[in-house]
Amino acid sequence: MFIPLHDANRLKHIRAQYVTLGLIAANCLVYLMTALASEQVIEATVIGLGYIPATFFDNVMRPPHLMYVPDNATYITYSFLHGDLLHLGGNMLFLWVFGDNVEDALGHVKFLFFYLACAAAGAFLHGVMEPYSHAPLIGASGAVAGIVAAYLMLHPRVKIWVLAFGRIPLRLPAWILLALWIAFQFAMIALDRDGQVSWAAHVGGILAGALLVLVLRRRGVPLFDREVVTPQAVEVAATAQPADVPSPWGRRR
Repeated sequence: MFIPLHDANRLKHIRAQYVTLGLIAANCLVYLMTALASEQVIEATVIGLGYIPATFFDNVMRPPHLMYVPDNATYITYSFLHGDLLHLGGNMLFLWVFGDNVEDALGHVKFLFFYLACAAAGAFLHGVMEPYSHAPLIGASGAVAGIVAAYLMLHPRVKIWVLAFGRIPLRLPAWILLALWIAFQFAMIALDRDGQVSWAAHVGGILAGALLVLVLRRRGVPLFDREVVTPQAVEVAATAQPADVPSPWGRRR
């Protein structure tokens, strides 16, 4: 639907989004390690660390030599595996644009818990919807969907630069973009039951993110922030004198 590019939502409680950056680095490192391996190693990693619903709902056992972690741990480990660069890049871009402000609202430790809990919720709902599936679920989409839901509840009026349909630059309020994105995930559960994307994992992450942000946010952090924030380049161009306009290649968040 759209590719997020930039928001101007400044951090208020933390100096930097250390957990967000660490999660991006971890996902990229895992992908790099698996991408450089042989097909046999990649397949073994996906089976050993991916989430397989049938192992929980249908009494199916993984091959003993691929039991790298206990089955319960795959509720988390699956979210650090990605099928290709497009899969990885899309999830990490959403995490980069929206994760920092959710981390700011929750704090570092709570945000890490939030991220992993949303990933687990995504896997759980996927398993409920496809209990007999032997196909491993991989990807950070469930966790990222939780972040999108939390961002929508925290900062609906922030304006975001996006590429609509991958090519049309637009600056729109978060509530329009993210509400449409969330509605699309729910609709696709019914419309694309046999596709390659687990829409249920997305919805599981969305539901968990919307609930967890209610209880995990810092004391005093409001929901549905009424502040209208526009991307910095637009704001400066509209208000500053010509001599005060910074270089477009200057400091970025």
